[in-house]
Amino acid sequence: MKAIFLIHNQSVTEQINYLLERLDIKAYTKWETVIGKGTVGEPRFGTHTWPELNSALISVVDDEKVQPFLSAIHKLDKINEGAGIKAFVWDVLMSSDDVE
Repeated sequence: MKAIFLIHNQSVTEQINYLLERLDIKAYTKWETVIGKGTVGEPRFGTHTWPELNSALISVVDDEKVQPFLSAIHKLDKINEGAGIKAFVWDVLMSSDDVE
């Protein structure tokens, strides 16, 4: 299993939701309002100077769902270059479901 952590500009939320549905990723936790700054692009602080905001989500999925999701995110990021969509993947070694 893998954990996918996704950060994106709030402007692409509908497209992200569509991808989750299309790729049958049903379980996730979402943070609607996230502030931050990446290595490129403008900060997203929700202030008068930097008014935009990000959202983030994490989902634990089976390994075979990772590559299709990353490919779809890569395409979406290319179409929406200013949205700064970033995805990170971690191995999930154990969950509370694995403990007796």
